[in-house]
Amino acid sequence: MVGSLQKFVNQGFARFQKWLLKITNPAKSSQLLETLSDLTRSKSELVVENAFLRQQLIVLNRQVKRPVFKPFDRVLLVILASHLKGWKQALLILKPDTLLRWHRAGFTLFWKFKSRPKSYKPRIGIEIKELIEKMARENPLWGSERIRGELLKLNIKVSKRSILKYMQPARSPRPTGQNWKSFLKNHAGDIWSCDFLSITDIFFGQLYAFFLIEHSSRRIIHFGITRHPTDEWTAQQLREATPFGERPKYLIRDNDRKFGSEFERVANGAGIKVLKTPIAAPKSNAICERMLGSVRRECVDHFLILGEKHLQKTLKAYRDYYNGKRPHQGIGQTIPQAEKPSTPQSGKSISIPVLGGLHHAYSGVA
Repeated sequence: MVGSLQKFVNQGFARFQKWLLKITNPAKSSQLLETLSDLTRSKSELVVENAFLRQQLIVLNRQVKRPVFKPFDRVLLVILASHLKGWKQALLILKPDTLLRWHRAGFTLFWKFKSRPKSYKPRIGIEIKELIEKMARENPLWGSERIRGELLKLNIKVSKRSILKYMQPARSPRPTGQNWKSFLKNHAGDIWSCDFLSITDIFFGQLYAFFLIEHSSRRIIHFGITRHPTDEWTAQQLREATPFGERPKYLIRDNDRKFGSEFERVANGAGIKVLKTPIAAPKSNAICERMLGSVRRECVDHFLILGEKHLQKTLKAYRDYYNGKRPHQGIGQTIPQAEKPSTPQSGKSISIPVLGGLHHAYSGVA
């Protein structure tokens, strides 16, 4: 008896809580119902309610910097703003440009819906499509306008865009010559490339190192250092790098002004064909760019360069290590100027410090 009474009291208390929450919660607003109810209210009451709601929006705008609008909210705001003269002054939680952007997006969707095709049947018959494919396949030199002219001779009117659509799948790709990558691979033994590396010394002065590298072996052919690189100085470096007829067939360089008329004259006199890389295309001279990156990462970034002589000595030591001791991934982990490897006994080897111990060269003990 006592348990049943306790259960009845608990159920009554739960119902009382639900009723209390129901009468204390704010009523859910409906845009349509609220608008209809406003028709029966006085103008003064609506003005006061407008000021009351506006003040709440001002307080809310101080806390919420970026409110989230649903698609329905955007459409409704655009429609309401179109019927309000001073809609810009009524905006509080978004900018006028945002509302105009929503309107342009809606205009785009409206015309996209209005201009949709009435049916999805192909406008061009199967016979005309096959004729376009046949013309494109049998006449590889004809373009879309040429095919369009032939169709007009047959009293067939087709737009250029439609012809392009159907001729591309039917036409086999034209045979092309070797691209830049295949050219570099096929002529690697006859190609050198060159570029400058800028280095800042301890007193924040600029030094410039000029490098020449051979593609096939990745060997650094020559390097020079100066504070004032000019066309004449660069041309002299090319002379020093090509003594006794040792020269490549092609030389890749960028569009730097340091490669001027004097440099071109020396290259032409030596029988070297200079190839200029396109602007903003570092991959066109990728091998030299990769070598310059290795010089920076593995050498000059770890030293405080005192001057030209110090940089000359440092780069000379790194060049000897780069050419004679360092394996290169681009040539199958071989060494450009490798000596005959010694066969170690019982896995014994010795390490030789390079650049003060920054790197080490290892060789087996015979």
